[in-house]
Amino acid sequence: MTLDKFRPLAERMLRPFVSAADTVGLSPNGVSVLSLGVAGAAAAAFVTGEPQWYAVGGLLVLLNGWLDLVDGALARRQGIASDGGDLLDHVIDRYPDLIIIGGLAAGVDSFALGFLAVTGVLMTSYLGTQIQAVGLGRAYGGLVGRADRLVLITIAGLVAAVVTGPVIAGYGVIEILLVFFAAIGHLTALQRFWGAWSDLE
Repeated sequence: MTLDKFRPLAERMLRPFVSAADTVGLSPNGVSVLSLGVAGAAAAAFVTGEPQWYAVGGLLVLLNGWLDLVDGALARRQGIASDGGDLLDHVIDRYPDLIIIGGLAAGVDSFALGFLAVTGVLMTSYLGTQIQAVGLGRAYGGLVGRADRLVLITIAGLVAAVVTGPVIAGYGVIEILLVFFAAIGHLTALQRFWGAWSDLE
């Protein structure tokens, strides 16, 4: 159910944006840093815990994901794709994961859930790159990938702007999202591990 399989389609849709970024002289690394700034702004919006800011935060998360696609496509267009750029991209991807989920947890004062959600997300990403390190190629599959997370956070932010009270078992929209990330993140990591382990046998 991961959206990462639609990357080729997304990259075709990106072409006008990539062309515009290239025309104004942006570098791939510059776009990556910009995406980090957008993620920080999204986290700040979530920290407020205010309904109207949840919608803003959700849309900023969507923009962060879009910029994350633009930087790689721009590097390929400019013919400057490199291992260094790939490293920077992976590092910058992880910081938004941390600060966005941290912002969500802080906004609802639920740091235990935030910790479980962040560790699940980081283990999913770690397994993706570690599988690549052992020669099996980059793993994007699993129950929930990064693209899925960003879309879910965007949707949750928009819903939380309207639905402000408890929804299930006393949990609001954001708490439910954190519970989901905590459970599904670790399950996705285990799924990736098991698939890679099977391929190595």
